[in-house]
Amino acid sequence: MFKIEIPEKAKQIINQLEQAGYEAYVVGGPVRDCILGKCPMDWDITTSASPYQVKEIFSYTIDTGIAHGTVTVMMGHEPFEVTTYRVDGEYKDHRRPEEVCFTKSLKEDLLRRDFTINAMAYNDRDGLIDYYGGVDDLKQNIIRCVGEASKRFDEDALRILRALRFQAQLGFVIEDKTKQAVREQAKFLKDISAERIQVELTKLLVSGHPETILHAYELGVTSVVLPEFDRMMETPQNNPHHRYSVGIHTVEALKNAESDHILRWTMLLHDVGKPEARVEGPDKDRFRGHHIIGEEMAGQILRRLKFDNQTVKQVKALVRWHDIRFGSLKEVNKKTVRRWASKLSVPLFEKLLKVQQADILAQSSFMLEEKQEILDRTAALFEEIKKEKDCLQIKDLALDGKDLIRLGMKPGKELGDMLNELLELVLDDPQKNSREILKQAVREKRGQQ
Repeated sequence: MFKIEIPEKAKQIINQLEQAGYEAYVVGGPVRDCILGKCPMDWDITTSASPYQVKEIFSYTIDTGIAHGTVTVMMGHEPFEVTTYRVDGEYKDHRRPEEVCFTKSLKEDLLRRDFTINAMAYNDRDGLIDYYGGVDDLKQNIIRCVGEASKRFDEDALRILRALRFQAQLGFVIEDKTKQAVREQAKFLKDISAERIQVELTKLLVSGHPETILHAYELGVTSVVLPEFDRMMETPQNNPHHRYSVGIHTVEALKNAESDHILRWTMLLHDVGKPEARVEGPDKDRFRGHHIIGEEMAGQILRRLKFDNQTVKQVKALVRWHDIRFGSLKEVNKKTVRRWASKLSVPLFEKLLKVQQADILAQSSFMLEEKQEILDRTAALFEEIKKEKDCLQIKDLALDGKDLIRLGMKPGKELGDMLNELLELVLDDPQKNSREILKQAVREKRGQQ
């Protein structure tokens, strides 16, 4: 019999529920992951006990979703979601059922779940419960809805994005009937909150197969949740630097980037301004100012999807500067690199180098060797700058605001301007970042005033 090693605390919850006369199983994602040989992050439990019966059995519970049958059971400091078998009522908004009815049937409970690979349950007594062919679909690398796909998506349209997300994370294919339902019902994603869409899109993008965004386009999903991508797909790049349309170039660049949400969202949006900036010429297309247009559009898209301010700020900056060049191979030098690292911050400049690497690898072979040499030279100089601990920020100056006050300056704009001037001095020549040299510079600058 197939065996899953259930964590001791989850096993204790199941045992206590069974000793009280109820059924209980680990369910859904953890079962799927164990079959795939992965280590589950969370262990969800389903039971025939009602939420109030669960609360009676365990001493420390939290009513996280009691109206829908979910109680969080705390085992020490570790939370476990315990949900009563249920049958969902009518869905009118493609988001949530009008009512939830509890049931004593595990089979009915599993029938309401989204995909066969997520509709399996397990406990040590009964082993694996797989009423809907989840194991077979895992073996065949298939994403298939439980029961009728159109009903599952009508119940919760977010499942459309979840199907694509699982495709991206697992490297599976979506079964034909499920795929057809995605195509026909993608329009219902307009009823889903931006926050839920953001979560699924991000999981798709940071997966091992971010190119699944292209499948989302082909099935009409991006036209609802990210119409800007459709415009990119429809925009050619008749330019020697490119071999793909804006959209396909974007997908290739996505594949080249590290699995980091800032980097992947930047690559998705780095050329989002090109459709608007494109000007056809007799010899080639031009996209002047696309980085500035793209910065504004990226901010609008990320805010529309309810991203946090830090993500918006970083992605906008990276989109703005993704195309910046640091000079020719002969011209690029430490002074230039220090100034850019200071302007952006060390962490963001590190990301910018990764963005540029992903970008140029998705371009044509035209001048590719030269671009790569310049980028490699820039990265090497940046590593030297970090190793030498050159001053790149005001806080790293050998003098601070208190020192300037001791030299007779008053707090305010003049003091701030002086610190910026000292930073400029040190960015040009890191050897000048000493207390005596900077003190003398202050005296000379104040003497000129």
